[in-house]
Amino acid sequence: MAVARAQSQRRKTSTHESFLRHGGFMFAKASAVLCVAAIAAYFLQDARPRPSGGTALGYVLGITGAGLIVWLSLLGLRKRAVSHGHYSLKAWVSAHVYLGLSLIVIATLHTGFQFGWNVHTLAYGLMLLVIASGGVGVWAYIALPRSLSDNRGEVTRKQMLAQIHALDEQIHEAAQPLRRAEADIVRLSLEETDIGGGFWRRLFARYGDCANGRALARLGPALGTATGQEAEALRKVTDLLQRKADALALARRQIHITALLEAWLFVHVPATFALLAALTVHIVSVFLYW
Repeated sequence: MAVARAQSQRRKTSTHESFLRHGGFMFAKASAVLCVAAIAAYFLQDARPRPSGGTALGYVLGITGAGLIVWLSLLGLRKRAVSHGHYSLKAWVSAHVYLGLSLIVIATLHTGFQFGWNVHTLAYGLMLLVIASGGVGVWAYIALPRSLSDNRGEVTRKQMLAQIHALDEQIHEAAQPLRRAEADIVRLSLEETDIGGGFWRRLFARYGDCANGRALARLGPALGTATGQEAEALRKVTDLLQRKADALALARRQIHITALLEAWLFVHVPATFALLAALTVHIVSVFLYW
């Protein structure tokens, strides 16, 4: 009973622990040790000129760096498996972040600070791009989920969409007494409103041409001149359109934050594949021509 309770407590603690803090910064410490060892080995070498990729240490650093790059690129496959403890996904992500950062030191020492217009420097540059985009991803996964939660409150995304659909039904019903011209304006909101849109529109939250907003703007003059039942119907429709605008703004903020959360992958994933290709050419060319 006590053992089960202890295991449950450890699992609960692990669940609330950030992937950056996993295991008491275990992988951050391992990465730091790896970097210090690489730096010490580099500057303690007596090679003239300084050690580079063609020296014994250069090969060791190159093999270490290449192995890390290949292993780190397998995180996408690792996400498909579920496990706990030292082999949990959180542990792998923590290792991915900190060991990925260690590549900056390992790969730079491997180059011997020798750069040029060649595939070797291209591979190094792609590696830095992958690491930089990964850093953006780390920030996104730390900061944006809180923004999502704050924006959503107690309402789920499904409930947001359901609310907009319910408002559309109310708008349709309220617009029945309107004349043809005003009804056509209301139809803009009902038939042409785009909640999300394409990726770039969601990413930059560009909704200045919102059909619901255009319908609201065009109904304003009609409301100013209407009288009697028509004025009452227009006021009701306008109120519903404004409520729909508020609901759309909430949903679009949610969609925008989600797009920001995904955007870094559009750089990180292709850059990773490009890095693997450049790394392969780098290794083959070294063994064939050097």
